[in-house]
Amino acid sequence: MSPRGVATPDVRERLFAAAERVVERDGPGALTSRSVTTEAGCAKGLLHAHFSGFDEFVAELCLDRFARTAAKAEALSGLAGQGTVARNLEAVALALFDSSGPAISGLAMTRPAAALRIREALEGGAPGFTAIQEAITGYLRVERGIGRVAENVDPYAVALAIVGTAHHLLMTGRPGTPDPRHAMTRLVAALVNG
Repeated sequence: MSPRGVATPDVRERLFAAAERVVERDGPGALTSRSVTTEAGCAKGLLHAHFSGFDEFVAELCLDRFARTAAKAEALSGLAGQGTVARNLEAVALALFDSSGPAISGLAMTRPAAALRIREALEGGAPGFTAIQEAITGYLRVERGIGRVAENVDPYAVALAIVGTAHHLLMTGRPGTPDPRHAMTRLVAALVNG
């Protein structure tokens, strides 16, 4: 346990990682500010010192994980001509399911104040599904231009299908449902390889 008055480095990430571990181990119903700070090994008030409340914490966790995946999607353009198109796209699509993605997203949707914060942030330009879709579209256009994707492949439609499916699987996934990664891998292969 961190002593009072001592700065805790990387507080946000430490708390976010702790929340993901709680959700993975005990399910989204076990996620509370106390369970997060206990898992993080820090003072109980640390979460509330950095976030205005638990809803803001959950919203910021979701937005942070969306931003990470969006950054990974934006890096796709640098992979044009390397590896396989399907594998490059899979890496981005599957990143949405890393750690506790489905459970955390589902938790945010059950907390109206968190869902509102997320929606407002996305409308204000925070990276989310739209940024990921735009990056995938741009990447596929480049790959099509260099001949690694068939001319009849519509980059926008493929990107929309990947992001829309990921969104659906995130919002409908719950403990006991099949792992969505296999479905995403099959979808990407079908869309890119025909």
